[in-house]
Amino acid sequence: MTRQQRLNQLLELLSAHGSLTIGDVVGSLGVSEATARRDIGTLATQRLLVRTHGGAAALGSAFELPLKYKIARQADAKLAIAQVASEMLRAGESVAINGGTTTTEVARAIGRRPDLDADASITIVTNALNIAYEVSIRPNVAIVVPGGTARSQSYELVGPLSDGVLDRINIDTAIIGVDGISADGGLTTIHPAEAKVSADFVAAAARVMVVADATKIGQRTFARIAALEAVDVFVTDADVPEPLAGALSAAGVKVVVAPAA
Repeated sequence: MTRQQRLNQLLELLSAHGSLTIGDVVGSLGVSEATARRDIGTLATQRLLVRTHGGAAALGSAFELPLKYKIARQADAKLAIAQVASEMLRAGESVAINGGTTTTEVARAIGRRPDLDADASITIVTNALNIAYEVSIRPNVAIVVPGGTARSQSYELVGPLSDGVLDRINIDTAIIGVDGISADGGLTTIHPAEAKVSADFVAAAARVMVVADATKIGQRTFARIAALEAVDVFVTDADVPEPLAGALSAAGVKVVVAPAA
């Protein structure tokens, strides 16, 4: 295991548990106490966790992982999901895409589609600055960005400056990334302001497609985006277990499992 992989795993553990002792790190990662202390010190210096007496605590009550640490997780699954989601879009559609690593891959897949050009393009409406920046150079994609205040953790624009924009445009498909999808919680994310913009995308769209890898299945996080009944298609990388499978079926959601890369 490389040092960077070890730091990533430490952050994963902290995200799951909220706090860790030195003993937790030693036992979970198979490292010495000295290495555990050095790793915690490194991440504390980078302001990715809070060092405590005898261990570490997550930075903030939401236990958010910065995007740069999330992007390598389930990379193959996200690429497969993105390819399937992109292929389900028609030329000429207007597509709302929220922020996240899976939705970023969807935007990239759209930009790579050989059947799209300046005369047969897709319009992407996104509140994610990284998506807008990266895809704006593609001649087969038109970019629309609503207003808002940028969140450094996710690069998403949120807040009252985005209010009212979606009331004036028509969205054919909303592609929504989530932190959790569950039978009792529906679609959820960590931050309430991000949930509000994603909910606006859902309300404005004729079709709603959720894209999420298997680690999000059955998870229920703090802020609710929408109920399962608002979803038309769920694209994931693994079979969906109960009770979520039954709840999706009852809500009329089509489940599409992306083939392994």
